[in-house]
Amino acid sequence: MKTIIITGCSSGVGAQTAAYLATYTDITVIGIARREEMLLQLEKKISDSNPAGKFIPLAFDINENDRFGELVSKIKKLVPSINGLINNAGVLIKKPFADITPNDFGMSMQTNFKAPFFLIQALLPLFESRSHIVNISSMGGVQGSVKFPEMSIYSASKAALANLTESLAVELAENKISVNCIAPGAVQTEMLEKAFPGYKAQVTPEEMGEFVGSFVLTGHHFFNGKVLPLSTSTP
Repeated sequence: MKTIIITGCSSGVGAQTAAYLATYTDITVIGIARREEMLLQLEKKISDSNPAGKFIPLAFDINENDRFGELVSKIKKLVPSINGLINNAGVLIKKPFADITPNDFGMSMQTNFKAPFFLIQALLPLFESRSHIVNISSMGGVQGSVKFPEMSIYSASKAALANLTESLAVELAENKISVNCIAPGAVQTEMLEKAFPGYKAQVTPEEMGEFVGSFVLTGHHFFNGKVLPLSTSTP
């Protein structure tokens, strides 16, 4: 039995990734998110569509990284070890550069970079050999990609996560842990709609969730330390 942890699991790509992975009878999915009510709704949805699916909702705010010891203790009570981690939780602050506050900066870096950094660190003792960490960045965080106005702090925080991926792939190799990063373009999520009202992305959360779910299971057989842009346009 494999165990995969997904953060930001209450909606969007995280929820769809959990639903996809729960179709495997040999996988236990632990979904982490702040919004407990939505996690419980996802649990019911998965149970209704796939009674054999193993999904465990775990309400926790990953921005409270001083409580990661408590989180790890909870996970240890649920499973003996883990095989994968998908750092999917993120926040998108869209503002002109001149208007970005220290609070905006702190929130973006905390959610998009600091939380994944220290979550990986806290979970290190639980990873089995040949485990796979998948960080979800963004095309905005990829060097040389097209950038958009008012996205400076979002893109910078996601670029930090992409760089962390490359660094950890080297450092964790001796632990036999692979680390890769997926950098999607626009996906039709609640976060995208809030930042760009009326814009319609070509990719649905269901499509991206299936891709991410498949990748965490098999991608490390082909890649390590890679930042993989997921976009139909170039650059």
